[in-house]
Amino acid sequence: MDDAARLGQVVSGWSVPPRPGDEPLEGHWVRLEPLSADTHAADLFRAFSGHDALWDYMPYGPFASAAAYHRWAKEREAGEDPRFFVLRDRATGHCGGIASFLRIAPEAGSIEVGHICIGPEMQRGVAATEAMALMMGWAFAAGYRRYEWKCNALNLPSRRAAQRLGFSYEGIFRQHLVVKGRNRDSAWFSVIDSEWPALAEAFKAWLSPANFDAAGRQRERLSDLTRLVRAGSDPAVRD
Repeated sequence: MDDAARLGQVVSGWSVPPRPGDEPLEGHWVRLEPLSADTHAADLFRAFSGHDALWDYMPYGPFASAAAYHRWAKEREAGEDPRFFVLRDRATGHCGGIASFLRIAPEAGSIEVGHICIGPEMQRGVAATEAMALMMGWAFAAGYRRYEWKCNALNLPSRRAAQRLGFSYEGIFRQHLVVKGRNRDSAWFSVIDSEWPALAEAFKAWLSPANFDAAGRQRERLSDLTRLVRAGSDPAVRD
C-alpha cells in the first residue's frame, strides 16, 4: 500500500484562503451586499412579513416588528462568522433575501453557506439561484477546498435546494443540535473544489437568457445539469 492510500493524498500547491470581506458580489440578476441594518432591514422585513413559516427551521425569528428585525440585523452586520449578505434584485431594486458564509475555517479550506432566508417574491427565481452560484464561486476562487450546506433533516425544501444546486449528500448527523427547544438531526451536503468547474458550467448554462422562453419558463432544469456532477444523491429528494 502506498503512502497516498495509507495516509491520504498530499495537498500541494494550496495556501490558506482569506476570510470573506466587505466586497459586494455582482451578478446579472442579483447583487449581494454585506448586511447593513440601516440600509437593508426595513426592506427585508417587508419581504419576509406575513410569512412566519420562513423561520420554522431558523434558530431565531419570526420577528414581531420592523424594529425587532432591525435590532437583529444591527447585532449581526459587523460579524465575521457568520458573514451576512443581502440579496438585492437588480430588476426591482428590492432586497428579497439574506444568506451568509459561516463556520469559516480557512486553515482547513472549508466554508459553509447558511442562514438562507428568501422571501416569496424571490423564491424559485433566477436571482436567488444566481446568488447561490456567486457565493459558491467566490469561495472556490478564494481557494477554499470544501463548500458545505447543512440543514434540519426535516426541512425537505432545503434538502431539495441543496441537491438542485449541485451539492452532494453526505448523510444525517443524529441529534446534532437543539434549536428552539427541539431536537435537530442535520442533513449534510458539500461541493469540493474539483467539482466546481463542471458546476460553474452548469450554472452558466442555466442562467443564460437562452435557457428561458418569452414567459420566463426554464427550458432546461438546473437539477438535470448538476446531476452528473454530484457524488451522492439525497434519498429523501427526487430530482
